[in-house]
Amino acid sequence: MRIVISLFLIAVTFLVYGQVLDYGFLNFDDNKYVTENAHITNGFTREDVVWAFTESYASNWHPLTWLSHMLDFEIYGLDPFGHHLTNLIIHIANTLLLFWVLMKMTGTVWRSVFVAVMFAVHPLNVESVAWIAERKNVLSVFFFFLTLWAYIDYVEKKRSFLFVVLFLAFGLMAKPMLVTVPFLLILLDFWPLRRWNFGGFAGESEMSAIKTESLGRLILEKLPLFILVAGSCVITFIAQKGGDAVRTTELRSFYSSVANGLISYVEYIEKFAWPRGLSVFYPHAGDSISGWKALTCGLILVVVTTWVVRSIQRAPYFAVGWFWYLGTLVPVIGIVQVGEQAMADRYTYLPMIGIFICIAWGFPELIKNAKQKLIPILAGTFIPILMLLTWAQVKHWENSVTLFEHAIDVNENETPSFVIAYNNLGHALLSEQRFEDAVTVFQRAVEINPNYSKAQNNLGNALSELKRYDKAIGYYQQAIKIEPDYAEAFNNFANALRNRGQLKESVEYYREAIRLDGEYDEAHFNLGITWSQQGQLEKAIAQYQKALEINSKFTKAHNNLAGLLAQKGDISGAILHYRQAIAIDPGFAKAHNNLGSALAGQGKFKESILSFEKALSIDPNYIDAQKNLELAHSLVK
Repeated sequence: MRIVISLFLIAVTFLVYGQVLDYGFLNFDDNKYVTENAHITNGFTREDVVWAFTESYASNWHPLTWLSHMLDFEIYGLDPFGHHLTNLIIHIANTLLLFWVLMKMTGTVWRSVFVAVMFAVHPLNVESVAWIAERKNVLSVFFFFLTLWAYIDYVEKKRSFLFVVLFLAFGLMAKPMLVTVPFLLILLDFWPLRRWNFGGFAGESEMSAIKTESLGRLILEKLPLFILVAGSCVITFIAQKGGDAVRTTELRSFYSSVANGLISYVEYIEKFAWPRGLSVFYPHAGDSISGWKALTCGLILVVVTTWVVRSIQRAPYFAVGWFWYLGTLVPVIGIVQVGEQAMADRYTYLPMIGIFICIAWGFPELIKNAKQKLIPILAGTFIPILMLLTWAQVKHWENSVTLFEHAIDVNENETPSFVIAYNNLGHALLSEQRFEDAVTVFQRAVEINPNYSKAQNNLGNALSELKRYDKAIGYYQQAIKIEPDYAEAFNNFANALRNRGQLKESVEYYREAIRLDGEYDEAHFNLGITWSQQGQLEKAIAQYQKALEINSKFTKAHNNLAGLLAQKGDISGAILHYRQAIAIDPGFAKAHNNLGSALAGQGKFKESILSFEKALSIDPNYIDAQKNLELAHSLVK
């Protein structure tokens, strides 16, 4: 029976989420975490493994998450299929572990199945599964369930407490949201493990050979866990403060943080009960949050908490489920504000299990005197509806355009922080070369928040793609005025000047971009182009070499450097860099063509023919390659 149930859980989860395997990377954190993260795209190297454990990046320290992304790259490269598959496999594993852990603790099969199914297919969990960058979420919860499993074995005297400490450490190294786990274990000690007596209530555990302990003894045994948690909190605060992810009271008042937290607690439950209008981004209203709404939500929380505490002896599962929900949300409820969002669906991946437990154990008890046959009928109706809603929600994650168009459609509260949704949509439209649409979206972003430098910069980029350089320069200047150390805006400003023929003026701004960011490979590359256009080949070569020193996989820098080396008569050096460009990007048609020309320059016409043919196989309309191929054939004859 249990094997059949496990297979059922695998099937329903894959049925709902299988479509995600056809989706791509997003422009929202997937680039930072995977596609543009050189530490990941280098695969497993000693240096990058050391980096994962010793450095914070993207405002986070989670080395096991980085290692999992490195492993994906080793196996799948930058094929998003494999990265999505890993997320889905971990989510399925989490579903199975949840079922087995609950069944092991409570001894009840069907209630455990209900909680596992709800976890598997509820729409709130789509964000955690369909978003590659949220690997940290599914992975940390995987280790959370292993921590629970090890803890149950410890309670049954089957395993050392060391395994509990080890798995929690792994979970914290995947995502620090697990800092509340020691407190959660104390809750589980009350019910269903019933290891401690609260208010005269202990009862018999559903597990065999469980001895009641004092609360002090139970807290003391978890001291190693509290030490782990304290260390994780310190590391996380340092990482996020250093990455400017933490918003201080200068940007968020204490009132707005507390009010937003109270409202979020209630709205998450509302989204659980009626999962409509789910979005990748919910804008923070700041000090404009309604005081009455916050007060009402606070009163609701107090009333529910009072009720579950008063019912604790009769129905301990309500208290455990409710405090599971409240407690595990504390790290992300916004008292210490991280990011610009008011709330996020991904934050409920672990906490909502508490609400599922309340329903699975509470609902049958509430109607125990009514017709029990209603329960399977209701579950059989409700769960398929959830599956359909989740399947539809997953569709929104197909690509960045569909994701942020949906976010804009469902959000009515376009506060200044909502500029992020418009900015990301515009960026996605740029990548699809829908430049006029991108201009419209970025203009709306600037209207919502004129002080958001990235939107000003990106509007300049969209206008530059349309060759409206005069207008673009105005937006680059505005971006720099808002953020004087914005290296990318200086680089883009210089590009616009160069495209207007102002080569000497552009050099000044490229140098400023490099001064602000010494590791800015693209600025070095663009300065190299500018020096080359001015005929200063040695300076250009130096800039290309610097770009490659920063980023050895910069294919265009290899190609351009090779071209200048060929001009200087260093054909062997040119061939070396053309081959390196091709090794990095086998689909780089221009490098294949240029390699063919370099080989022909050495009289190696048969080899050059192969390069020209390869260029044409990639781009059949490549006229230069066609001409070069005809010339090479005539010379061979």
